Amino acid sequence: MSRSSKAVVSFIVGAAVGVAVGYFLNSDKKDELVDKLKYQADKLKEKFRAKKQQYEDAIENELT
Repeated sequence: MSRSSKAVVSFIVGAAVGVAVGYFLNSDKKDELVDKLKYQADKLKEKFRAKKQQYEDAIENELT
């Protein structure tokens, strides 16, 4: 594929993603999506905190 055709495909994909995001953010489901994303982010943060604590405890046990 040539450079110009890659650029055209990239532009089309970017435009499609932009339209989809714009449509979704203006729809009634926006609040539901934001709540789901916040919930998933909080779960992920809690998993990272638990792993961090686990590693800190393991390191502390090894040093003592």
